[in-house]
Amino acid sequence: MIELRNVSYTYPHTVQPALHRITLTLPKGRCIMVTGPSGAGKTSLCLAASGILHHEFGGKKEGTVIVGNKDVAEYKSLSDLAQNVGVVFDDPEAQMIFTTVEEEILSALEHRGLPAAVVEERLAEIIRTTYLGDLKDRSPHNLSGGQKQRVALAATLALGNDILILDEPTSELDEHATKRIAEILAGLKDQGKTLLLIEHKFRQFRDMVDTLVVMEDGAITATGSPDDVLNDDRIRGMVVPDFSMVATAKPSGEAVDRRCEPVIAVRQLSHSYGPVQALRDVNLEIRKSEFVAIVGENGSGKTTLVKHFNRLLSPTSGDILINGKNTKDCSIATLARDVGLVFQNPDHMFFADTVREEIAFGLKNLGIGNGDAVIETVLRDAGLSGSAELYPRWLSRGERQRLAIACVVAMQPGIIVLDEPTTGLDGYEALLVIDILKKLQAKGHTIIIITHNREIAEHCADRVIKMENGYIVADTGGA
Repeated sequence: MIELRNVSYTYPHTVQPALHRITLTLPKGRCIMVTGPSGAGKTSLCLAASGILHHEFGGKKEGTVIVGNKDVAEYKSLSDLAQNVGVVFDDPEAQMIFTTVEEEILSALEHRGLPAAVVEERLAEIIRTTYLGDLKDRSPHNLSGGQKQRVALAATLALGNDILILDEPTSELDEHATKRIAEILAGLKDQGKTLLLIEHKFRQFRDMVDTLVVMEDGAITATGSPDDVLNDDRIRGMVVPDFSMVATAKPSGEAVDRRCEPVIAVRQLSHSYGPVQALRDVNLEIRKSEFVAIVGENGSGKTTLVKHFNRLLSPTSGDILINGKNTKDCSIATLARDVGLVFQNPDHMFFADTVREEIAFGLKNLGIGNGDAVIETVLRDAGLSGSAELYPRWLSRGERQRLAIACVVAMQPGIIVLDEPTTGLDGYEALLVIDILKKLQAKGHTIIIITHNREIAEHCADRVIKMENGYIVADTGGA
């Protein structure tokens, strides 16, 4: 059992509390899901509930956190707390230090000082529970995102905790991997485990959630049974967005002219990472003003494919033509005028001290004039007017995602590629991002998104391309 009583917390060197008077009880054997906008304080809640804030962070702390009928301040260290609480973070690789999956799990079991026979029995049980039998001899660092999440969960289970805290364990996972994690967690709950789950994917976990908690601006704004909480239309729109609200047709009402030359032509493209073949003889044509969604399981080749469009990767064999130009004959800087790429994690794109400088960097590199006017326009279109002088990393996750789009749009490429642009966003933020992209399409841009969100693919794209094992296996709008 975990109980937070009137907990407030302010990080060092900040003024605004990350948590404000949080009171929450996590009963034994129950599952509480916490959701809400990026920057709402969900991860801080995890850190508080696990005792990490108290033992590892400075800052200003108020209130009481009880874990297993004991104040977290009474535990000598995080190691003592770890006997009661296991934590799985959204970046599973950061928790892995050994060379094989089996070693990761064994290390946690051996840490408990169990007899050898018990260790072997528990190891087999955990591997079976987390579907890792075929992966136990593999390096965890070479696994897919979903596989890494299962390894992190297995290592946490090996500690024998009755309480599990999971911070967005499926944020970067495809639908199949998310379903498998949900099945594992449901099984653990049936065994009597207590779960605190931070997630945006409410639909996939609905059946196992006893209490739904909504956080905004560091405070709890709604809590109760899922059905009761979702009776509020505003909160329902945040938790379970309706992407059918976004029109799928181009505002002009005109269909894509398939007689015109493609802006992207992929011919017999293959790509290998050493012995691993990620793409296999891919052929594809995409035309001006199309909105294309690329879907498929983790490791199917989606990101590898789109990185060829601006030459972040070069073909092992085959060719890519961008507006008729073979990428083999173009530099990355040259292709930046034709293709803009927004990474899955927008923070990987930022380095400047202000939002204005972040956007201005690309304009300067490409020699685009009238910079101030361009910056103001793209900020307005991205819903970021008034943010020009802010430090980029002070923005919320949704705002940073829109800034990343603004940085690319400012460079005026005809083709905009986005890798999972709605990951980690609440419903309203995700709808806002998609609305921005649809408006760009209406202006003549070609939009290509990689997404695991089936609703976005079905309702927002005019064409869905499915990949599997490096092949295109389905295309709803191909010539």
